[in-house]
Amino acid sequence: METRKPYLSVVIPIFNEEDNIMELSGRLKKVMTEMGHTYEIIFIDDGSMDNSLDILKQFQAVTSGITIIEFNRNYGQHAAVFAGFERSSGEIVVTLDADLQNPPEEIPKLVKKAEEGFEVIATVRMKRKDSIFRRCASYIINRITAKITGVKLKDYGCMLRAYRKNIVKLMCSSKEISTFIPVLATSYAKHMAEIEVKHDSRNEGESKYSIMRLISLQFDLMTSFSIWPLRMLMFLGLAVSLAGVGFGIFLFAMRIIMGVEWAVNGVFTLFAVLFFFVGTQFLAFGLLGEYIGRIYSEVRRRPRFVIESIYSRKEEISY
Repeated sequence: METRKPYLSVVIPIFNEEDNIMELSGRLKKVMTEMGHTYEIIFIDDGSMDNSLDILKQFQAVTSGITIIEFNRNYGQHAAVFAGFERSSGEIVVTLDADLQNPPEEIPKLVKKAEEGFEVIATVRMKRKDSIFRRCASYIINRITAKITGVKLKDYGCMLRAYRKNIVKLMCSSKEISTFIPVLATSYAKHMAEIEVKHDSRNEGESKYSIMRLISLQFDLMTSFSIWPLRMLMFLGLAVSLAGVGFGIFLFAMRIIMGVEWAVNGVFTLFAVLFFFVGTQFLAFGLLGEYIGRIYSEVRRRPRFVIESIYSRKEEISY
């Protein structure tokens, strides 16, 4: 019997989500069945240290169209999504988090929008159930991202997205190690849409995005898609130089007018100017070092991830 090619692929990265997988799987299976399309679900176990992989295998044993990709360690959400992209074969590919904050029941909205001819369907989380800190950080990141990319999307952080097959292929052909998938997709797409989706509270487990991961993600965005920080650094250096010249003229004039005692013989002024310039230099060195470090990572051409095993319904492929 010939296997029909899936129309819809759902890519889900998993990292220590044992408490959510069974509910996610049940709800997702119900949604896929009701939609009536041929489909595949690709789970990527991103180095989970709990029972996530075993639970995924239990779900796979009783459900067709399930593929599980097992990493040898944790590589991060974007690497896991790329592994799912490379394995997917659907005409429409949907990405989804495993924490159930983005309900699987919203997937039909994205598919319907993609069928209208859009290549990338982004989403906006309505009435977010995150903390005030997360919402504020997300707002700042979204504004910076829109400024850097020139694409005025409201929510770059929502994982629930849909992509046409041609966009997925283009993203997979991009071999840079550090990247930011939502922005990468918009750089290839001609027709994009953004729709509103529900957002639920996380009932089990904890968020995998700490403040350090959010900062790291923002560095990926800036250094992978823009030279804007370097350009701003050049303008900052020019401004500091002009300010230094102006400040020097001001101090010289005031010492003549007010006398040496006015500036305590210039000691404190000297330290203030010195600290300012030294701080600016360290800022510049750090930013340049970030770019150089990422260039070094790219020229080594190491793989984004290492797959330990791929489990399909009929076979297990080991590496």
